[in-house]
Amino acid sequence: MPSVVLQATGLTLAGLLAGEEFVVRYGVQPALRRLGDHAHVAARVALVRTLRVVVPGIMVPTVLAGAAVLIAGSGGDGAGFRWAGMAALVAFLLFSFLGTVPLNMRVIDWQPDNPPPDWRATVLRWQRIDVARSTAAIAAFVCFVIAFAAQIP
Repeated sequence: MPSVVLQATGLTLAGLLAGEEFVVRYGVQPALRRLGDHAHVAARVALVRTLRVVVPGIMVPTVLAGAAVLIAGSGGDGAGFRWAGMAALVAFLLFSFLGTVPLNMRVIDWQPDNPPPDWRATVLRWQRIDVARSTAAIAAFVCFVIAFAAQIP
């Protein structure tokens, strides 16, 4: 069984990651859609510049803590949910590195006064990938919470 401190650390990090993804997906993205083109592009570029630092700062420790919890408690109560949580984190990483990160690398160079002609299509593609990405982060957190709760007598 993994230690309570290790699990609490993993849960905290997974909760921060899921919370950040939830706010971006269901708070920031709908707000961006209501802006005019110039403001939308400027805000998106500013968000990418900030979140490209913030998200990896949460993501990397979350994955490391999730792996540590999985290794320390590979069997026992809640093991299936620990595995499911880690699988969701791997899915999150794949959606990030194969989906949103390459798009963000393009977005960061956009000029609000002269966005590329396909900018709306790029945003739509980003949003579609982000649905899966944010869902994976939230699912990981939920799985880790259930795994932790399964150990409570």
